[in-house]
Amino acid sequence: MSWSELSDWWLEELASDPAYEEVVTPLLLDVFSPEVGHRYLDLGSGEGRLINAVTERGSTVHGVELNEQLAAHSGAVVVVAALPDLDFLRPDSYEGAYCVLALEHIPDHQAFFDGVGRIVKKGGVLAVVMNHPIWTAPGSTPITDTDGEVLWRPGDYFSDGKTEEPAGSAKVTFYHRSTSDLLNSASESGWTLEQMIERPHHEIEDQAGIPRLLACRWRLRD
Repeated sequence: MSWSELSDWWLEELASDPAYEEVVTPLLLDVFSPEVGHRYLDLGSGEGRLINAVTERGSTVHGVELNEQLAAHSGAVVVVAALPDLDFLRPDSYEGAYCVLALEHIPDHQAFFDGVGRIVKKGGVLAVVMNHPIWTAPGSTPITDTDGEVLWRPGDYFSDGKTEEPAGSAKVTFYHRSTSDLLNSASESGWTLEQMIERPHHEIEDQAGIPRLLACRWRLRD
């Protein structure tokens, strides 16, 4: 089963999970800082929750989403397509773009940074919110000992491997890259890092010292 078949699971997951409203959306708005009158692209726009949050700031947002059913929920202009392919868009057509909890599902991150750099105007911004790479490393997981203490088992952080994680009754693929690999790939594509934020899990107190989310904002060099 692929992402194109997981619309029901995704909508049910969001309906019962407060993390988007409490953590993910505020984190995106913090690192992205959308500007009034600017036009942005939501990469992996899902059912449009973040499109609504950004347009409320006075911006115009278009989306790119693999799942046709989720795209139909957004109420916005959304192209149904698989990332990182953005060849259907004109160069220099947006002031910026953002990608939330989707980059880790894209097999070619270098093509992603290259493609966004083509369609964003020089001086434009790119924001990414993703599962922290320490979390996606193959074999990396929290474990609970016999006393109930939550410990962290590190995985193969410097590997470029991938893992299959449960999504309802199916599984989805997470592609792992180290933080340095991501930052270097973005730089090679012309992006300059302006801000990076790490956040722990918002509900699990024992994991307060373990990063759960990573957010970055880049600026496209002239």
